[in-house]
Amino acid sequence: MGSSAPTDHAPGDSRSVEQCAAEWLARREFKAWTDTDDAALQAWLGADTGHRVAFLRLQAAWSESDRLQALAAGWKQPGPPPRGYWTTPAGERIELAPRTPTHRHRVPRIAAAAMVLIACTLATGLGWRAYTRVDSAHLQTALGATGTLPMADGSQAILASDSRIDVRLSRRQRHVALEQGEAFFSVAKDPGRPFVVAAGGHDVVAVGTRFSVRRDGPDLRVVVTEGTVRLESRATGAAARPASLLPAGSIAIVHGEDVLLRSVALEDAERLLDWRQGLLAFRDTTLAEAAAEFNRYNARKLVIGDAEAGALRIGGSFRADNATGFVRLLEQGFPVHAEERGERIVLHSR
Repeated sequence: MGSSAPTDHAPGDSRSVEQCAAEWLARREFKAWTDTDDAALQAWLGADTGHRVAFLRLQAAWSESDRLQALAAGWKQPGPPPRGYWTTPAGERIELAPRTPTHRHRVPRIAAAAMVLIACTLATGLGWRAYTRVDSAHLQTALGATGTLPMADGSQAILASDSRIDVRLSRRQRHVALEQGEAFFSVAKDPGRPFVVAAGGHDVVAVGTRFSVRRDGPDLRVVVTEGTVRLESRATGAAARPASLLPAGSIAIVHGEDVLLRSVALEDAERLLDWRQGLLAFRDTTLAEAAAEFNRYNARKLVIGDAEAGALRIGGSFRADNATGFVRLLEQGFPVHAEERGERIVLHSR
């Protein structure tokens, strides 16, 4: 390009290289482009990898600005409008006349500065969107069904019957609202983004671990099978309670303002989560409690007919969706009589 070629800048100076790349791109866009010009550009691009990277980055930004211009100009055809095309708000087309030779050196430099500004603006906008982006998801299971929700951060949630969660993952935090039911979480490790499960008036906070949270109205049950989680109350003032750390093998029961913590063997903690395999496991459990568990998975409800029947202690694993089979076993092995009443099975002692 002879004397009109952009001035070379100090090697290793990224700002200077970017400015030079912008001048090359502006000259190609705004002046008559010859084979000699193209050969000079190719020589400059081949002189250093940094030259090519800067030029390609600005070229991509300039193409993006063409798309923005097409939208603002009311261009209705595929792709950006031709160079020099614009429309007024009234829809009138304006053809910009070519620059006179007296301006051919000044215009590319102005355009080059504009290209650098556009590139910076687009990069800032894209960076802000990436920083503030929120991935959201929702999962709800029907009565008797379970469901699995893979999350964008690599974590996973498994929902029990008749449960519902809302998930919002941002750059700073991973937030899950357990609106009803029970969910088991396998949390991908990310110390910079706490994983928070909000349920009722409490938060269960983890970084990378495995645990379940269950809501029974205002009450909660948290079972930890790996790592450590923190149970926090969202109450303030006199009702505020200190946070509780729950290592693997912990079970926390929240009832009103009271928090009961238990430490059990890991296999016992896992047994409480057998619903993931479609099973309900009982160990020295009252019949009243067992009936309530079956009712979480079946439309046909088990009803305790008297206190004596409800106090019976049972154990074993049963299919969650087979309440009728469970009742038959009760009648065979326990002093229990079942009375079928439509959508209810009433259990009486005998």
